[in-house]
Amino acid sequence: MQTTHIGGVGIGGDNPVRLMGVINISPESFFHGSFVPSGEVAAHAHMMIDRGAEIIDIGARSTAPDSRPISISEECDRLKRSLSELVGSGIPISVDTMHAGALEVALRYDIDAINDIHGLADESFASLAADSGLPVIAMAAIHEPGDACGADATKAALAGVLDRCEQYGIVDLILDPGIGRWVPGRSFNDDWELCRRFSEFSVFDRPLLGAISRKSFIGDLLGKPAEERLFGTLALTALLIEAGAGMIRTHDIVPTFDAIRVSERVLRRRP
Repeated sequence: MQTTHIGGVGIGGDNPVRLMGVINISPESFFHGSFVPSGEVAAHAHMMIDRGAEIIDIGARSTAPDSRPISISEECDRLKRSLSELVGSGIPISVDTMHAGALEVALRYDIDAINDIHGLADESFASLAADSGLPVIAMAAIHEPGDACGADATKAALAGVLDRCEQYGIVDLILDPGIGRWVPGRSFNDDWELCRRFSEFSVFDRPLLGAISRKSFIGDLLGKPAEERLFGTLALTALLIEAGAGMIRTHDIVPTFDAIRVSERVLRRRP
């Protein structure tokens, strides 16, 4: 398997499963416990690193289907305030955005990776990402984020993502199968199918991101709100690690760190 590095942290291949901590600077986020206000971002990022995270993913816009829409200028303002706090921190930072204008702002700061839920489907975004030389986390997308329903469609979408990367000369890549209810046409069962067939996405020979933290399909199964989905998330995290996830994106650092270590011990990937 090809490996990718984010700020010196190796992902995929023989590397251990990596832990990516989520910092949402968007008060609209579906899990309110993940919101970090301006002025507290650096302290929160350092706390996450101290507790076991290796990469921090900064998002300034909620992508939940029912969230309040914000303008690109508001997203940019949030990114400026937050990323300025992290200048010189030495923490590997990924920025979660799908808008070229916001990416252009983020690239003025010391970031280490680009997290694109649009799967590089936007030409101006893809060009900026390619020119930056940064590694890209690209989610399965045909035309819109999460518009591939089911595992077969997701595999086709990821193949399309790889084609775009080849077109733009992007070589450092992590693939995200895009588990979650991104579009109205996706169902509870679509997400569980992606989880059951997660190992099939290793066919692309790229590191895979497991991004399922407290998502709605877990809540639908358990009948619980986002605030009560931690245990369900941890159970599924262990299964995705067994299925080949090379990095786990989470709101909950300490319990997920433990889940990763225990899973890897059983799988004999790390002492």
